[in-house]
Amino acid sequence: MPPASPSTARALNDRLALRLLQERGPLSASELKTLTGLARPTVADLVQRLQDTGLIRLVGESATKRRGPNARLYGIAADRAHLAALDMRTDGVRVLVTDLLGTTLAESALPVSPDTPSEAAARGSADLLEQTAKQAGAEPLHTVAVGAPGLIDPATGALRETSGRAWHHQLIALLQQRLPATVRLENETNLAAMAEQRQGAARDRESFVLLWLGDGVGAAVVLDGRLRRGTSGGAGEIGFLPVPGTVGLPSAVSCEGGLHSLLSATAVCALAVEHGFAATAGTGDTPAAQETVRAAVAAGAGGEPFLTALASRVSLGAAAVTAILDPGCVVLGGELGQAGGTVFATLVQEQLAALSPLRTEVRPGELGGAGVLRGALLAAQDAAQQVLFPPVA
Repeated sequence: MPPASPSTARALNDRLALRLLQERGPLSASELKTLTGLARPTVADLVQRLQDTGLIRLVGESATKRRGPNARLYGIAADRAHLAALDMRTDGVRVLVTDLLGTTLAESALPVSPDTPSEAAARGSADLLEQTAKQAGAEPLHTVAVGAPGLIDPATGALRETSGRAWHHQLIALLQQRLPATVRLENETNLAAMAEQRQGAARDRESFVLLWLGDGVGAAVVLDGRLRRGTSGGAGEIGFLPVPGTVGLPSAVSCEGGLHSLLSATAVCALAVEHGFAATAGTGDTPAAQETVRAAVAAGAGGEPFLTALASRVSLGAAAVTAILDPGCVVLGGELGQAGGTVFATLVQEQLAALSPLRTEVRPGELGGAGVLRGALLAAQDAAQQVLFPPVA
């Protein structure tokens, strides 16, 4: 391989320095020299270059109070760009506005009831984002990342017409029309997996599958450190997986009859009621019902038989995934995965071991439902840095 051109080498060095400043916080030129292995003149050049572009600035001096260039501390100019992350669910939207380093500047949420007109839900959500950004002093936004339920076309980045609810599609269109920012869309389960991989339960794994257990069921596949979306963006749509224990089969337009029928919030709530848990919040697919389900899972619904029965259902989906992918690790994500904790993950692992000869570790997710918003923020940071950081030829 021929040596890199001077311009490519400079860009690579600059990106390395920016990554170190992002991960470790403010550093001196001497510390950058040690961490990068670059010569002192090269580090001096890149520090000056990055200051000239406005990406880093002088933020103070080292604790030793030494004078001279090496005592000066440089940090990323966090206000160089402002970002927003959105978690778009069936029952509402959650918004997070941050600086380039991911420091939270403002948060907000808007519930959306099933009888809210689609246009009103979309307009209210778009207004919420703009108001939150204004409150944070983060106008204009540079990049917005949105986590959405359903299939995202890998070629166009658009939400498929058959996915999500009508107001989801209308909200994406409104954001693209009203904001000067880049709007990036990603499947919610994929974002949760990204967050668990970089900040949660899968930090030490190159390959794993995240099983999303929330108001519905889904999966995200990470192999050899890379998120795998599939040709049509549908990798991990295991709600459509035909499994024993359901009535009928799923279809191209409905996951009823598939694994969804066993692991949706409604199905898990009904299972909890069968095992003596009082469903005081109702049994429908509503926020109140989902809270009931989380409480039932966290409490074991009064005994191990309920968790064992639920683990049996989860292990069916896990067995199908591991038989095809052999990831070595399954992370139970979403609100239910986090609520069940280690006790529930151990039950799933035991039942999975009885179904499959492939050794697979099952772990509870660390981020729960917050994983979608956290993953959306990571996606926004990645996208913004691709634009702002020095391009590599």
